[in-house]
Amino acid sequence: MQFISMIDQETIQRIMDAARIEEVIGDFVSLKKRGANHIGCCPFHNEKTPSFYVSPSKGIYKCFGCGEAGDVVKFLMKHEHYTYPEALQWLARKYNIEIVEEELTPEQKERQTERDGLFHVSEFAQKYFADLLFNDEMGRAVGLSYFHQRGMSDEIIKRFGLGYCLEGWSDFTDHARKNGYSDTVLEKTGLTIFKEKTEAGGQNTEPSGTDNPEPKVRAYDRFRGRVMFPIYSISGRVLGFSGRILSSEKKAAKYVNSPDSDIYNKSRILYGLFQARAAIAKANKCYLVEGNVDVVSMHQSGVENTVASCGTSLTVEQIRLIKRYTPNVTVLYDGDTAGIKAALRAVDLLFAEGMHVRLVLFPDGEDPDSYAQKYGSSALQDYLAQHEDNFIMFKTRVLLDGVKDDPIRRAELISDTAHSIALVSDMLERAEYIRECAHLLHVGEEVLGNAVAKAAAQARQKAYEQVQKEQQRSDAAETAPEERPEEKTETAAPTQSAQPAFLPEVERHLVKLMLDYGNEKVPQEVVGDDGKKQLVEYTVAEIVVSELRRDNLVMTHPLCQRIFEQCSLMVDMTHSVDTNRFMNSSDEQLRVFAISLMMDTYTLSDTWRNKGIFVPKPEDNLLQDLTESVYTFKSGRLAQMIDTLREQLRSATVDEERELLAQIQQYSAVARQLQKARNIVIAPHYNSY
Repeated sequence: MQFISMIDQETIQRIMDAARIEEVIGDFVSLKKRGANHIGCCPFHNEKTPSFYVSPSKGIYKCFGCGEAGDVVKFLMKHEHYTYPEALQWLARKYNIEIVEEELTPEQKERQTERDGLFHVSEFAQKYFADLLFNDEMGRAVGLSYFHQRGMSDEIIKRFGLGYCLEGWSDFTDHARKNGYSDTVLEKTGLTIFKEKTEAGGQNTEPSGTDNPEPKVRAYDRFRGRVMFPIYSISGRVLGFSGRILSSEKKAAKYVNSPDSDIYNKSRILYGLFQARAAIAKANKCYLVEGNVDVVSMHQSGVENTVASCGTSLTVEQIRLIKRYTPNVTVLYDGDTAGIKAALRAVDLLFAEGMHVRLVLFPDGEDPDSYAQKYGSSALQDYLAQHEDNFIMFKTRVLLDGVKDDPIRRAELISDTAHSIALVSDMLERAEYIRECAHLLHVGEEVLGNAVAKAAAQARQKAYEQVQKEQQRSDAAETAPEERPEEKTETAAPTQSAQPAFLPEVERHLVKLMLDYGNEKVPQEVVGDDGKKQLVEYTVAEIVVSELRRDNLVMTHPLCQRIFEQCSLMVDMTHSVDTNRFMNSSDEQLRVFAISLMMDTYTLSDTWRNKGIFVPKPEDNLLQDLTESVYTFKSGRLAQMIDTLREQLRSATVDEERELLAQIQQYSAVARQLQKARNIVIAPHYNSY
């Protein structure tokens, strides 16, 4: 076992002085400069609107969504699961700082965790396999020649750390044991398989033994006789392997992958992301392919912003990894039936995560690797540029080919298309899909639009019901047998002084307006710098945020205030509200509350319309509703604050009394102004907030 040594304090200080936090975090998170800080989507929780701030001047990061914070070392320890010395060593390598080490004592070595051992043996294995590929006779003859036949250069082979595992039953295991690695870490990483002798299929299949009694358990190299594709973390740590067999043995699997372990989870890893992350961020686009060889071939052809899923269908976790660097994905699949089906399976997952998705299908029988080998790198890049297709439009056309004149299947297709469009979070993008797909399906835009609205409502209803079930289970688990609901006695909840009874409901309604119509624009009459009135459009969320900030008002309901604060942050950064952030929140209480507000439990019967009675929809009176709600909240909140200050006057000192009276006068003046003009007038220089 190789152990990490201690680093002296002087070296630690040099490392910390050299490390630039925005550069380090920028290796893992796509950051954009905003003023003195950098912002991006937090890597520690799922979010679609950036709330992760990095301060270069202070050398710290802070997520205002989940609360994670710290310095550059804390980030590496949290994100990459490094120990403190490992994080320092990573920084030292990045900034070319020579580290002075002190050997650990036996007691300190014993405290090295098993997880560290998994990382170390994986890195040891990668170096071993890579060395065999270039320096072993069999490695060169079998492994290296295979990669060369696939058109891979030595440079690209070394860049991806490719290697070869010998065909012997336990060549790697024996080598690892000699270097101090235990059977425990070899088995947990999946590099070695341990079986009872009777499971081996007879001793005639085993390598020749020695004069010593044979052990009851035999060790076998999982990847024997395969070329090796190491799988890296975002920072370049080896987590696992994918091995491709080169023999024509029919019973053997073409690819064998490392099993999940404490350091490797195939559903949370993308092959090639370590090598591709910078190119993805620079191009603001990610190409998603099916296999490891395709990734290496694309990089060899100059298309370095390419990744693949690791031996599994595309997962939500993998999509969120991509979204750290770009929301734009182009999916590359084979042009055969299986490739088309795989593409269709991926579409809903991608759109549900707010990705902008396009598709490139290769000619039947071709894939990125074969196309590049046949026609060259330039032809591959030209093909990608010329054959990108809109994913939903492609899906609609493919399904439309099988519908013909069958009315039932046509209705199913419209419903399926509406379901996919409903997953698109951007309203303008969704409207464009409705327009184009309606034309393609030969149905009215209103018909498809209604189907999309219905699909979206069904999705929200399903999410709401799931939340309710989870809440009921949680409540049942928390209720002790001796505290059954029917036996509880009601106690009065504490209330704030002079709080109007209607205030919490008004706050809920304001938050609901932000969640339901936050991105809807309403006209506002403002006075410009020249003194003339002009009509300007602002979103509902911008108006609510501006009005409450103008008078420094906060909501009394804690969950309403939290949602308001997060919406305010979204408005500051993107001028829009992303409700998916609340629906997917890891905070169960906040998620339940937000979804409950967004749910419309009452709907108008079609009987009214059939009788010629048309009731206005909420959005028809949005400006009036918004105006009245903001006025009611502000007047009620100001009255509450004034009453609270007057209550404090009763026991105030002379100095305190002077300050309290000044505050009462200030709030009273605001209340009088509010009564004179109930129209909402947003400040023209909103962006200055």
